[in-house]
Amino acid sequence: MKTINFMGVRNVAFAITVLLTVLALVSWWQKGLNFGLDFTGGTLIELTYERPADLKAVRAELNDSGFHEAIVQSFGATTDLLVRMPGDDPQLGNKVAAALQKAGGDNPATLKRVEFVGPQVGEELRDQGGMGMLLALGGILIYLAFRFQWKFAVGAIISLIHDVVVTLGILSFFQITFDLTVLAAVLAIIGYSLNDTIVVFDRVRENFRVMRKASLIENINVSTTQTLLRTIATSVSTLLAIAALLFFGGDNLFGFSLALFIGVMAGTYSSIYIANVVLIWLNLNSEDLIPPAKAEGVDDRP
Repeated sequence: MKTINFMGVRNVAFAITVLLTVLALVSWWQKGLNFGLDFTGGTLIELTYERPADLKAVRAELNDSGFHEAIVQSFGATTDLLVRMPGDDPQLGNKVAAALQKAGGDNPATLKRVEFVGPQVGEELRDQGGMGMLLALGGILIYLAFRFQWKFAVGAIISLIHDVVVTLGILSFFQITFDLTVLAAVLAIIGYSLNDTIVVFDRVRENFRVMRKASLIENINVSTTQTLLRTIATSVSTLLAIAALLFFGGDNLFGFSLALFIGVMAGTYSSIYIANVVLIWLNLNSEDLIPPAKAEGVDDRP
């Protein structure tokens, strides 16, 4: 297979990386994340209808009743709906259900359950989710530093941070609801991107032994080309599965599948044009992979 000169366009890729990262950070600063009820607190109401419910009609009924911030989603069967609303009124769920039952006409709604999430609980979930993400990145840094070498660890962590920042930046720009399912998708992105990066790093390390006279850039081009078919097969098959969730999974899985879709594409890109480029910046060489010599004990017996 002909070697592809991936690193020949690394400066262009770096410019694209900087642009995407800056735009994502600007979106964070200006718009922020659209936290869902899992983090902000509010009321969740599950309703069931005798016949399939019309989401647009239900939204219009709630808007006419004064509930302008309601989020209406299908839930399982076409006769089941989930209504999410911000607010700290424990009776809000009953009021929403009463309004829909009154406006239901020949297809009345029946209240199945009401759950109230307090803002204090939502704040704790948000803080714990952020802490979990930081701990995951810290654990990855330690793992890679021991398995490979610290330069590999730095490259992988910068790559993962890029994937998370870009994904959250796009979600922020389009104001996609950020709830616990989206947080789970972000954590899954970290794992996927790391796996893709480690495959390339393994081949780079192996080729240092095989291609002793090759430069680092040549090594990276050869290693990335050798793993390209595996990367394409994994990424395409993963994206096809996520696309099925994105288009047919319904509103409940939209944020989750969209975050995964963005993250997988960003992870595939960063494993080539961020993780590898960091190795070039840090001037990785074969001597970095030689284990330190152990000091031999001195026999000082008479």
